Amino acid sequence: MAGSLADRVAFITGAARGQGRAHAVRLAREGVDVIGIDICRDISTMDYPNASPGDLAETVRLVERQGRRMVGLPADVRDYKSVKSAFDEGFAEFGRLDFILANAGIVRFTAEEDDEFVQIWQDIVATNLTGVFHTVRAGLQAMIDGSRGGSIVITSSSAGIKGTGSPNAGAQAYTAAKRGLVGYMQTLANDLAPHMIRVNTIHPTGVVSGMTQNEAIARKAAQAGSEIAQMQNALPIEILQPEDIANAVAWLLSDQASYVTGIQLPLDAGFCVR
Repeated sequence: MAGSLADRVAFITGAARGQGRAHAVRLAREGVDVIGIDICRDISTMDYPNASPGDLAETVRLVERQGRRMVGLPADVRDYKSVKSAFDEGFAEFGRLDFILANAGIVRFTAEEDDEFVQIWQDIVATNLTGVFHTVRAGLQAMIDGSRGGSIVITSSSAGIKGTGSPNAGAQAYTAAKRGLVGYMQTLANDLAPHMIRVNTIHPTGVVSGMTQNEAIARKAAQAGSEIAQMQNALPIEILQPEDIANAVAWLLSDQASYVTGIQLPLDAGFCVR
């Protein structure tokens, strides 16, 4: 990155593990300080465990090992006041904001009980779509006031480009939310262009994380004909590493991508062209 990220500050959600942790560590290596949040507790309608406070503390340690600072705090992106309070605490520490990585997300592919489907839908949309709105709103004015431009990267999914059939509320909500992020990104990209603030979505295929490496997903993937069994990449690779995504995001944030805004960047090993 030729030093183009040095001494900047990023606000990252879902920072305790997976892609969020990979972003934090990759950016710290480039000289970026981090404000990072994660829910650090489980959501009852989801069928796998979320990150823990210990996971978030480990991300802080890994960032510090790169010689940078991180303010890591628990916050639920479904709750705007929680997100704003955590951001404000980090901003008070660093005094600037250059990047927003709205990365926090949840998924449920397994079938629901009859009385669960409404809450499953609401929790996923509240996290994956409304949570991104909360994240951007919490930090945007600080970015604008800095008058240095900036970059916002929103984590969508290959599902935000190409939906896979499913009768289950969780998979339907996930795809709807991830597709909705594209429309939100485009409105922001147009609105914030005069401030030289760039806004883009990324669309990963399956990535190694707590969200994909758990018993519920494994059981679903083993079912012949399930939506997960149908999710095959064009390139002969089953799943990506979070560092693969972080490398692309670092470029998207960098001065090398100074004029890249309003795009949907597939990081999908060809999933969307199959």
